[in-house]
Amino acid sequence: MRISIRRSLRAAEAAAPSRESRKGFVIVEVIVAMVILAVAVSSLAALVLSVSKSGIKTTGDAYRNGVMIQEVNRLEGIPYDSIPNGTSTVTISGGKYPHTRVVTVTEPTVNVVKSIKIVVTPVNPRYKPDSASFIRTKARTSRVLCTDCAEGVL
Repeated sequence: MRISIRRSLRAAEAAAPSRESRKGFVIVEVIVAMVILAVAVSSLAALVLSVSKSGIKTTGDAYRNGVMIQEVNRLEGIPYDSIPNGTSTVTISGGKYPHTRVVTVTEPTVNVVKSIKIVVTPVNPRYKPDSASFIRTKARTSRVLCTDCAEGVL
């Protein structure tokens, strides 16, 4: 039995497609690949935009909360009689978080209770405004250590 190399080469050539029949097919492959790449990149761009907006919102929330906590701590830390009644407005135009802070103090029960409302409104429209309300009461002094004090006198 004799094996011919020529026959096996001819069979392989017949099975393989010729170069002439693949000319247009390469262009179609490139176009399909470009469309798939465009779809993937556009969906990634939408994801990046969403993450960017979320980051901006989170940054604004952090700054707003810091300003709010700072103002609440300031008003809780000063003596009751040092908190003036009325409305005061402070505008901060510089720094990382330009904003307007409005503090409204009312006294529903004179010399006993003060109701305080703080409104922080950022200059940047991407950030949301926020408010906080709390009540301050006048501290009653203790006479535990005073054994010889009269009832109404300290």
